[in-house]
Amino acid sequence: MAKRLAGAACAALITLSAPVGAATSPETPATFRMFGVSAEPGVNAFYAARNSAPLWLGARQDGSAARELIGILKRARVEGLAEGPEIAAQAEALIAGASRSGDRAALLEADRLLSTGWVHYVQMLRRPPVGMTYAEQWIAPRQQTPAEILRLASAAKSLDAHVRSIASVNPIYSAIRDAAFTQSQAGLPVDSRVLTTLERTRVLPAKGRYVVVDAASARLLMVQDGQTVDSMKVIVGKSDPSTQTPMLASVIHYATLNPYWHVTPDLVRSLIARNVLDQGLGYLKTRGYQVLSADGSGEMLDPATVDWHAVAEGSQLVQVRQLPGPANSMGRIKIGFPNSSDIYLHDTPNKDLFAQDDRTLSHGCIRLEDAARLGRWLMGRDPQSASLEPEQNVLLPNPVPIYVTYLTARLEGGQLAFVDDPYRPAAVVAALR
Repeated sequence: MAKRLAGAACAALITLSAPVGAATSPETPATFRMFGVSAEPGVNAFYAARNSAPLWLGARQDGSAARELIGILKRARVEGLAEGPEIAAQAEALIAGASRSGDRAALLEADRLLSTGWVHYVQMLRRPPVGMTYAEQWIAPRQQTPAEILRLASAAKSLDAHVRSIASVNPIYSAIRDAAFTQSQAGLPVDSRVLTTLERTRVLPAKGRYVVVDAASARLLMVQDGQTVDSMKVIVGKSDPSTQTPMLASVIHYATLNPYWHVTPDLVRSLIARNVLDQGLGYLKTRGYQVLSADGSGEMLDPATVDWHAVAEGSQLVQVRQLPGPANSMGRIKIGFPNSSDIYLHDTPNKDLFAQDDRTLSHGCIRLEDAARLGRWLMGRDPQSASLEPEQNVLLPNPVPIYVTYLTARLEGGQLAFVDDPYRPAAVVAALR
């Protein structure tokens, strides 16, 4: 392939050194189909703007970028781009034919075909994962038009280096992808969980620090420049739809020391009110619960004046919070981040549950095996408070993105290993896909 491509480029590029105009090459309408692959109208517009001059096989290219791209497209099926190998094969056929016959039109057609494949590939990499919500737009993947994708490629100092950089995505993604491609080359089918995991990891940054909460393995990863530098067990939401931990991406701006536990309305009804009715008002005092007005004013209420039967039934609303202390469900540190589901990370006084294999035990929020260790990594210092004052918010030195997701494929000893999505069995995911 390398000899054919280099030979085709050297033989054909002499005649392609000057811009090719409409008088010497046929127009390519928006409905033009290259060997069964539809050309993008945006690709046609890109070539029209440059008077049909080739991008990949032009006079200034030695063919290395085209070879790089063809290799990427050949493996792209394992990443979710089903037409990738077809585009690669068609481009190779056109280039080989042009090398034999000196057919400039075939070489130009191959160039457009490669551009179409590159646009499809880059747009696939930029698609947000299904089910992922983004709380802050600066961390959301930005879709690019075909014109933008090709303009960036044409402006690159080294086209092959540009292609390699984009296709490497990030170290977590590329390691899983390369292992899956090796497996497919050996004739083994690619598990649907590989495709799902690649879809979810391709949006992770290649550089910088960020947190990944993998609900599938119930683990938290601390990542620096694509390398996992530390990890710990976590407890995530139960399998009931109302308590599942959702997929989301957000940014951690601060940590809260000596946090209150603000009990969610459903737990005020189902847990607090029921226990008060069963055990009396002493239940609130011994556990450090305070009762507040539901109007958000912060007014403290005398628990004896509350109709706890009505609270349990949902006909009366109150807010309940638990004071900081050894029994507080938040432990000593809470790490919040913007999201519409009110999900956050937090310490917990109950460490025994981390010994369980199944750690889908919470009401949606994420309990940390070692909150202090994560706090040190985020804050750059021990997360110690200067006083016992509740709710001390401490800004991080720099905001840290967080991705809460489900990674059902991973590498163990260089080999692919699989776990099921805790809320969606693999068979269901495969059927949906």
